[in-house]
Amino acid sequence: MLEKRARPGWRKIVKSSAKTLIVVEAILFGLSYAGWYRLNTNREFRYYVKENFPSVLEAYYQLGESLGGDKSIRLYDESIWQQEQQTKK
Repeated sequence: MLEKRARPGWRKIVKSSAKTLIVVEAILFGLSYAGWYRLNTNREFRYYVKENFPSVLEAYYQLGESLGGDKSIRLYDESIWQQEQQTKK
């Protein structure tokens, strides 16, 4: 008759850690995609990010310029925000 051997405990720890890591990475990817999508589609959110996290907005613009090659979103946003500031005064 074959002897049954207990599995080493480290294998179970490695498997559960790998599963946890995959789930955490999937959640973080989903959150980063949601943030990028909101930046890409919502000018008011871009203004909020400009006021509170200017380096994030600059990175967003630079990524778009390097991939797309044009500065149309940045220029459009700046012109709209300047118009809004002039109407507030």
